[in-house]
Amino acid sequence: MKNTFRLPLLTLLIMVISSISGYAQEKEYYELKTYTIKNDDQEKMVDNYLEHAYLPALKRMGIKPVGVFKVRPDKFKVSDKIYVLIPFQSLAEFDKLESMLAVDKTHLSAGAEYINATHDKKPYERISSILLRAFPDMPKMKPSKVEGKRVDRVYELRSYEGPTEAMYNRKVNMFNEGGEVELFESLGFNAVFYADVISGDKMPNLMYMTTFTNMEKRDALWKDFGSSDKWKEISVIDKYQNTVSHADIYLLYPTEYSDY
Repeated sequence: MKNTFRLPLLTLLIMVISSISGYAQEKEYYELKTYTIKNDDQEKMVDNYLEHAYLPALKRMGIKPVGVFKVRPDKFKVSDKIYVLIPFQSLAEFDKLESMLAVDKTHLSAGAEYINATHDKKPYERISSILLRAFPDMPKMKPSKVEGKRVDRVYELRSYEGPTEAMYNRKVNMFNEGGEVELFESLGFNAVFYADVISGDKMPNLMYMTTFTNMEKRDALWKDFGSSDKWKEISVIDKYQNTVSHADIYLLYPTEYSDY
């Protein structure tokens, strides 16, 4: 009897481990690169590099779709940032990116002005990078399907910081098991991604991006969100209280060469 049950139990264990590993691998990773620029010359140089060298090189590696965004015009904010959102199927793919770019002759040639820039004509002031892992309820990126002039579109990038790891994890639970992701989907927020930040300077925190045809549509949908029965239900649950200590909201639009 002992040998009779041994193989099925071992097989079951292997199946469970394989299933868990497969599920973990399903979730994409994202790098959010932010270029800080100070003038038109830097903006043009970064745009030219991204459009004609960097994004084409990523596509040759099978890394796509890549989003490139800028700050929406606002008299109260300086539009000194260019955001690049890059999806990866694994951390190994992320790890080998720079070494592959370094030997891509087409990339080196098309991006020569940027790559070989001198210290007194640098293309940017600084680059920052955040590494993220997709949420279980949205393990794959969904390029936005919103239409209309790109400059009119609103790509809302949000960052929620938690006061502690435990309270942050409860906020993540609110998005997944609590049904917040599902609520966004049902209302038509056209989310691109929801993800944990696994390496960044504001941890613990999560980030997500929703998209709208224009500001009017954005404002109307957020009003619908706040008045929905589902939000009223989950927002008063005790374990979800005080789980966000700080929130940053970035209102962006996609460049003409962005993939979505």
